[in-house]
Amino acid sequence: MEVAITEFRSALRAYVDRARSGEDVVLTERGLPVARLVAIDAAPLLEQLEREGVITATQAPRPRAAGAARAPATGPVADLVSAHRR
Repeated sequence: MEVAITEFRSALRAYVDRARSGEDVVLTERGLPVARLVAIDAAPLLEQLEREGVITATQAPRPRAAGAARAPATGPVADLVSAHRR
């Protein structure tokens, strides 16, 4: 279930009880999800699923610029930025 942070704040106890009973409560700010409230029992389940290979926790590879040559850096970065702005 999704709930706005302002609504969550006004009815905190009710949403904590819902999370305790196993429901995921997703907090939103201006319609965008920003946090999730889950029961404390959910953490061991995630760890177990990871050990069993059902899920994996990986970090996405760092994006790289494609097609552009690297600018040579022979001095301070500020000088380089100023030169490229001209």
